[in-house]
Amino acid sequence: MWRRSASFILDNQYQQQQQHRDLAKPDSLILSPPIIPSSSMAETLQNPNPNPNISAYYQTRAAHHAVVTSDWLAQAQAAIAREPNDLTVENSSHSGKPFSVIDEFNNWRKQPDLAEAVAAIRALASFIRSSEATTMMELEIELKKASDSLKSWDTTSISLTAGCDLFMRYVTRTSALEYEDFNSAKSRLLERAEKFGEISYKARRIIAMLSQDFIFDGCTILVHGFSRVVLEALKTAAQSGKLFRVFCTEGRPDRTGLRFSNELVKLDVPVKLLIDSAVAYSMDEVDMVFVGADGVVESGGIINMMGTYQIALVAKSMNKPVYVAAESYKFARLYPLDQKDMVPALRPIDFGVPIPSKVEVETSARDYTPPQYLTLLFTDLGVLTPSVVSDELIQLYL
Repeated sequence: MWRRSASFILDNQYQQQQQHRDLAKPDSLILSPPIIPSSSMAETLQNPNPNPNISAYYQTRAAHHAVVTSDWLAQAQAAIAREPNDLTVENSSHSGKPFSVIDEFNNWRKQPDLAEAVAAIRALASFIRSSEATTMMELEIELKKASDSLKSWDTTSISLTAGCDLFMRYVTRTSALEYEDFNSAKSRLLERAEKFGEISYKARRIIAMLSQDFIFDGCTILVHGFSRVVLEALKTAAQSGKLFRVFCTEGRPDRTGLRFSNELVKLDVPVKLLIDSAVAYSMDEVDMVFVGADGVVESGGIINMMGTYQIALVAKSMNKPVYVAAESYKFARLYPLDQKDMVPALRPIDFGVPIPSKVEVETSARDYTPPQYLTLLFTDLGVLTPSVVSDELIQLYL
C-alpha cells in the first residue's frame, strides 16, 4: 500500500539502528531535555493562573512568539492542583530531586520547534526511565496517571490528548511483557517509548517530503495560520529550487500570518499578506490552499485555527484543492457534528479600542472543517483522502 510506505521505511530504518544501539546507554540527545534554571520555573509555578478561562494553548504562545502576554506556566499549576497525588519519583539524574512529569514536559516545550504532543511523549519516556516501580502493573498504573496529568494540563488541546493516548497504546501494546522479568520488560517498554518519540519527531520531515509532488513550479499557495509542518513543506520545496509564491492571511488576532510571512521571506519565497476578509477576493489567483491542523477527527475533517472552515468553503466553490498537513499523533477519537460540538478553546482578543461591556465578543480560537471540503491529507502515514482517516484511526488505536 503506497500510502503507508513512508511509515514502513521509517520503521525499518529505526529497527536497523536499534540493532546497533546499546540499550544501557540511551541517546541523551534524543531524550534529555534542555537544561533550564529550576528556580525560575518553581517561582512561576507558585503564581495563580491569571486567566483560567483562556486555553493554555494560546497562553503558551507568549513563551515562543510574545504575542499573548500571559503566564504560560499557570496551567501547569492548575493541573497539579487538580491532581492531589502529583506523580513524582526520585530522579538520580537530577541530584535526587523528585521527578515531575509536568516539569519535564515544560522543559521540553522550551524548544520552539518541538510540537506540544512530542514534548509530552518525551516527558512520558523520561518518566518510564525515572520510575522506581517494581512491577509491570505498578509501572503501567503510574504511567497512566502521568499521561492523565499531562492531558489535564490543557483539556482543550487535541494534539496533546491524542499524543498521550497513542503513546499509551503504542508503548503498552505487547503481550510479551508478562512473560519476562521486570527489568527486561521495563527495558522493552522504554525501547518502545523511545521509538515512538523518534517516529513522532521525524513526522514533520516525512510529511514535507510527501507533499513535494503537489507543489509545482509557478504555483500560488494560500496558507492560513502558523503551521510548522506547512512551513517545513514549503521550506523543502524552496530549497529544492521550486519557484512559487505564497499568500498569507493576516491571522488576527494573534498575527500568525505575519509571522509565517516573515519566515518565508527568510527563504526568499515571494509572499503577499492578505487581510482575513480578502480570501474570496484573492482566491481566483490561488492554485491550492495549504493548511495545518490542531486535530484530525474520525470523519476525516479537521479542527484548526478559526477561519479555516470559511476558507475551505470559498476554495470548494471555486474548485481549488485544499491540502492539509498533519502528523498522525493529531489523529483524535472525536466526531464533531457541528461547530459547537467541541470543547471550546478560548483566546484573548484585543481590538485596540475599548469594547462596551454590553458587547459580546466571540473568543473561540478554532473551527471544524468537514471532510467534504478537503482534498488530501499529508501525514507521516502517507497521503490520505479524508475517507481513509477512519481506517487509519482504527489501526492506530487497536
